[in-house]
Amino acid sequence: MPQAATPLPKRLKSARLRAGLSQKALGIAAGIDEFVASARMNQYERGIHAPEYSTVQRLARVLNVPTAYLYADNDHDAHLLLGFHALTRAEQRKLLASLNL
Repeated sequence: MPQAATPLPKRLKSARLRAGLSQKALGIAAGIDEFVASARMNQYERGIHAPEYSTVQRLARVLNVPTAYLYADNDHDAHLLLGFHALTRAEQRKLLASLNL
């Protein structure tokens, strides 16, 4: 039975498609054994199983998205995280300074 509603499956699939990767290619690039990579990624994207946090970190690294993006509760926050991630470190610092954070 699928786990409780979590944004991870939706965000993972969206980021994978945006990166132009197959489930198998993403899994292998993230260090999952090539013989189970496709099935494992399919289960993650369907919400059948949830990956360990360290696996999510590796997936995010391969997908070039912040780990927090994969857990963002809503699309607005997810888009903000992607936008912030796309900035240079200097631009991030400048933006944070302007927000007084």
